[in-house]
Amino acid sequence: MKKEYDFSKSKRGSVIAQPKGKTRITIRIDDEILEWFRQQAHKMGGGNYQTLINEALRQYIRQRPESFEMVMRRVVREELKKMTEKPSRRKAA
Repeated sequence: MKKEYDFSKSKRGSVIAQPKGKTRITIRIDDEILEWFRQQAHKMGGGNYQTLINEALRQYIRQRPESFEMVMRRVVREELKKMTEKPSRRKAA
């Protein structure tokens, strides 16, 4: 191991270039969902569980051809329902 390294010509960013058509994101997935996809990849003899998640999402999209407007209406309804079901967090004065 050298005492000092020259990083003057180095570049910031990932060492391995990201494949075209793919975007790296951070997403929270329930543990049991993630574990199920990992188990499926393992049962198939290995592979990438992320590819299985992508395929599952593609199939879902194909099966549910909803307009953007319909998706937004459904999401707003669901969120409003959640808000009205939760008890108020305000403290009594």
